[in-house]
Amino acid sequence: MFSTRTVGYIALVGAVVGYGGLWPVTRRAIETIPPFWFASLRMWVGLLILIAVLYFTRRLRLPSRHDLPLILSIGFLMLAFYTTLMHIALLYVEAGRAALLGYTTPLWVMPAAYFLFGETPSRRKLFGMAIAIIGLVILFNPGAFDWSDNNVILGNALLLICALLWSVTIIHIRGHRPVLSPIQLAPFQLMISASFICLIALIFEPLPDIGNWTGAEAGLFAYGATFGTALAMMSVTTCVRYLPTVVSTVGLLGAPVCALVLSVLFLDEALTADLATGLVLIVGGIALVSVPDRKPAGET
Repeated sequence: MFSTRTVGYIALVGAVVGYGGLWPVTRRAIETIPPFWFASLRMWVGLLILIAVLYFTRRLRLPSRHDLPLILSIGFLMLAFYTTLMHIALLYVEAGRAALLGYTTPLWVMPAAYFLFGETPSRRKLFGMAIAIIGLVILFNPGAFDWSDNNVILGNALLLICALLWSVTIIHIRGHRPVLSPIQLAPFQLMISASFICLIALIFEPLPDIGNWTGAEAGLFAYGATFGTALAMMSVTTCVRYLPTVVSTVGLLGAPVCALVLSVLFLDEALTADLATGLVLIVGGIALVSVPDRKPAGET
């Protein structure tokens, strides 16, 4: 009915809207729903959706021992720890700014790839990293950042740690050749993350009063579980599969832009000159860093 390229573009839009919308939705949801319970419950529902999709498409498989390290790495670092720190940070940081900092991952992957794999970055990538770092400096300049608020400092620091955690996982992914596809491994990774965050919720938070949720709270949770978790993961996998690497990599940078726009429109967050400038520089720099280098003529 649709070409694979068309499916890829539809999936890219789904990934951008899913992950981009997840930041402001989470920011609003944790104002009334305990943050760890919100994270754990949406992951459990997302997990069930993914299992159902894989089952009815006859792609549900148990992972092999070979894929276990990757499942643990993504399950704990990219999902469990990242999500835990993200939800804490969103208590103190506006969703638009938080999403922007959370997507600085490619900046930390490049130096790690240099030291671990000996990958020498091109001039374009070094230029892109320099531009993005200037954007970060603008976001954290003393005149625009409230250094007197310890909670704000903590929230921003946690978001940078999130990006570092994701970077470590990406380095692991690049060095691992899985037997199953990413979407087939996703349920097991979500199970680890959902269980870990559920344990934290049981220790530190009261049980959520789901029966008394308002329509707004139920809607926020429904978005987080479906679009922000299950459909977003499936969309990322699909767009990476069917679109050229450059298109999918740069296209996914629309997620923090989407998060910022939605935060300004629906959460009344201020789009200051510093935030707008930082957004342009960071997203532009990450795009330059993320686009693969052209191979020399004759190389395959």
